[in-house]
Amino acid sequence: MAQATEFLGGKPESKKRKKVILALFATLVVVAAVIGIVAGVNSRKASDNGDLISDPTTHAVLKSSCSITRFPDLCYSAIASATGASKKVSSQKDVIKTSVNLTITAVEHSYFTVKKLYKTRKGLTKREKAALHDCLENIDETLDELHEVQEDLEDYPNKKSLTQHADDLKTLLSSAMTNQETCLDGFSHDKADQLVRKELVKGEVHIEQMCSNVLAMIKNMTDTDIATEERKITGAGTLNRKLLEDLTAVDEHGWPEWLSAADRRLLQSSSVTPNVVVAADGSGDFQTISEAVKAAPDNSKTRYVIRIKAGVYKENVDVSKKKKNIMFLGDGRENTIITASKNVVDGSTTFHSATVAAVGSGFLARDITFQNTAGPSKHQAVALRVGSDLSAFYKCDMLAYQDTLYVHSNRQFYINCLVAGTVDFIFGNAGAVFQDCDIHARRPNSGQKNMVTAQGRTDPNQNTGIVIQKCRIGSTSDLTSVKKSFPTYLGRPWKEYSRTVIMQSDITDVIVPAGWHEWSGSFALDTLVYREYQNTGAGSDTSNRVTWEGFKVITSASEAQEYTAGNFIGGGSWLRDTDFPFSLGL
Repeated sequence: MAQATEFLGGKPESKKRKKVILALFATLVVVAAVIGIVAGVNSRKASDNGDLISDPTTHAVLKSSCSITRFPDLCYSAIASATGASKKVSSQKDVIKTSVNLTITAVEHSYFTVKKLYKTRKGLTKREKAALHDCLENIDETLDELHEVQEDLEDYPNKKSLTQHADDLKTLLSSAMTNQETCLDGFSHDKADQLVRKELVKGEVHIEQMCSNVLAMIKNMTDTDIATEERKITGAGTLNRKLLEDLTAVDEHGWPEWLSAADRRLLQSSSVTPNVVVAADGSGDFQTISEAVKAAPDNSKTRYVIRIKAGVYKENVDVSKKKKNIMFLGDGRENTIITASKNVVDGSTTFHSATVAAVGSGFLARDITFQNTAGPSKHQAVALRVGSDLSAFYKCDMLAYQDTLYVHSNRQFYINCLVAGTVDFIFGNAGAVFQDCDIHARRPNSGQKNMVTAQGRTDPNQNTGIVIQKCRIGSTSDLTSVKKSFPTYLGRPWKEYSRTVIMQSDITDVIVPAGWHEWSGSFALDTLVYREYQNTGAGSDTSNRVTWEGFKVITSASEAQEYTAGNFIGGGSWLRDTDFPFSLGL
């Protein structure tokens, strides 16, 4: 990664809405969004005057709600300047809902802007075209996520527990913000890309700031409501709501009660009957994985298992967002190998270089190797990119060099996997937990340093980060004998609020005593969140670690508990659905 860094589908109702917008209201959307952007530019003057809203109650609610955001002037002026929007504001929830609606309008305008640039700009390079396509995909994903936020807010706080509402809403907004960063990152590979980037940066940053404001208000609202309910529990001893009933209640065998009997039998079985079989030798239903994915049902609510028989599959596979609840079941990580070699040097973007891209929610993979063979001289070359929410990987290998595993966004879990690479080889802005994994640095090119992680959190309210628990951090055989010539670090801060936690893991002496490396000068050293807890091994000694403001050795078990799978990615219910082994706590 780590660069010195038509709507694409979705839920049927989202598609219908998009088609209506595209066909009938494109011009109105553009006008409305421009008004919003202008309001943002002039936001400080407007909010300082405080005279955009005459009703004192509405003014007070709006000012109070916006005061806890990172961009309060934009928060206030966007709503106050929108025709009729302020009349709908009488509570913090109203402010949030109105802000979401205005953000959707801005995102729709951004889509049209990028699409026009893609179609009309002359002289675009191969990578610039790929980067613009990446933008369209990420912007489209953002629209779906914001529509899901709308739906969840309509249900709030009744259909799910407050904790589940909070986790889901924060995940959706965190992912939406990450998408804007990803769009811009695609134009950071060389100086020529910067010209196109300049045409997009204002709009993308504006959207990210609007999403940030919504995220801050949602966090404030849900934290307050959860604290209120906890006081009811401890004070009155009763709770007047459904607390963790539907989604986390389990039967006597530990299975979620919402899981059907048929699914329980499927998940507990030692042998899984696949829906289709992929075999390179022609003995299955398909000869390529891409064909099997294409034939899978869209938006499936039940598990769809694709068995991939032993063989080397040389293809790039895209599990798009409409391909939900897909499972790849291999014949063993040494036997089922998916491999390709797209890379930045040859004209790809980092985002588009992935051998396998898993985006549809609920993706599972077991007993498979994901590989990118571009090599250390081809710079960013991703083996596996994951944006699938509530996804999990068991007994899988991810093998490449720079940027091996792109934990792009949403909630992810890895158990008993091997990840090997060189520069920033686990990177991205998901909420990603690794348990019982082997994480190995490889021999890089001469003069390079190895970075195990490069986490990309851009906002302190995002519920994202990389957690490595009960793993083994070491080196592959080609590096071990020459490790003194190639310093290896636990990570460096790709973005301003980078968050990585290493705990209860064995760290060999391949990791240098300082442990962590800066990205560029003092950038992010005070705002990052790097933590270590109860690690062992020759490389775990923290006495000579960096002395940055953002680095800390955890000594409290209660603090460490915040970063376990049960708390950090809310794994209690959905991980049981995978039938993979896991540990929720310390």
